[in-house]
Amino acid sequence: MKKKIAILGSTGSIGKQTLEIIRDNKKYFDIFLLSTNENLNEILKQVKLYKPKNLIITNKKKFLLFKKKNKHVKVYNNYKSLKKIFQKKIDYVMSAISGFEGLQPTIEIIKHTKSIAIANKESIICGWSLISKELKKNKTNFVPVDSEHFSIWSLTNKKYGNIDQIFITASGGPFLNKKRENLKNIKPAHAIKHPRWNMGKKISIDSATMVNKVFEVIEANKIFNISLKNIKVLSHPASYVHAIVKFKNGLTKILIHDTNMKIPIFNSLFNKNEKIKSEQLNINKLNNLNFNLISKKQFPALNLIKYFSSKNNSLLETVLVSANDELVDLFLKNKIKFLDITKKLLIVLNLKEFKRLRLKKPNNLAQIIRLNKYVRLKTRSLCVVSNVNA
Repeated sequence: MKKKIAILGSTGSIGKQTLEIIRDNKKYFDIFLLSTNENLNEILKQVKLYKPKNLIITNKKKFLLFKKKNKHVKVYNNYKSLKKIFQKKIDYVMSAISGFEGLQPTIEIIKHTKSIAIANKESIICGWSLISKELKKNKTNFVPVDSEHFSIWSLTNKKYGNIDQIFITASGGPFLNKKRENLKNIKPAHAIKHPRWNMGKKISIDSATMVNKVFEVIEANKIFNISLKNIKVLSHPASYVHAIVKFKNGLTKILIHDTNMKIPIFNSLFNKNEKIKSEQLNINKLNNLNFNLISKKQFPALNLIKYFSSKNNSLLETVLVSANDELVDLFLKNKIKFLDITKKLLIVLNLKEFKRLRLKKPNNLAQIIRLNKYVRLKTRSLCVVSNVNA
């Protein structure tokens, strides 16, 4: 029997790669739901190729346009429709909507699936307490899709209590070997040129500032229930090793794979020993792994980790993600400088009204969404004031 699959954010990078794997293994899968915000051209191609049972198009104008021209397809305009769409649990959901827009549908769809793979950082960082509650309540299996967290998850076999230390690797982005003082006039076009991964602009900037590793450390803390002080970040330009886990029994394991997100996606989809096309073991890379602890002087964003508690999910995580989203957006629009991203993040986290949120647990999704909007406005206003005073 074919697995029933839903992909939230099917027109994005992770969504498209998931569908490419399904295309090569059609006999195993049946597409139950695809979703997008406004990418009509791509979703039309996907409808023709994969014939999904249901669609969600959240942009009202695009939704009406699609519905007018495609009356044979069941299409909905928002994620409140999930209750109508799902009569019983399907087998697998890929949650791949980027940004805060992915948080609500991720939480709401958990009850409708036996297994969920989450590629949305914001969901895990800001809403983990809500997500984990839903996972337990609905007995839904969870797979992290980030290459680092998927690697840790694979190495531990879900026995998180045996972990002593976690080492997350970082390519270092485009500025690993540049002195910080030489980055004052870096333009967006330079910062988005990642040396190893083909990623979107936002995540490429996060890689360049090393904020993405701050996010990944916080994610690892939440998913694997390990103290922040026991999670280290190592620079590894080859991006061949994705994680190293040291266990309490003295064993240390590493996981390697090509710089190809299809590998963790593929392994989240299959329980069998199916084969994916991949590169041969690279002996030269194994002999030149070149690990180093990353200098916090060069990448001060790593200092942000100390603001967070290992013991609980708090609203401060939403402050971090929201402020960073806004600052990256301002940088991409050439309204602030590259080095301002980390500087302003530190200022925002040190604001009295936000520091007190470190011990305040999110009560519900609406609270996180309201805080996100407020933090973005506050961050933007601080940058405007700063530019005027300059």
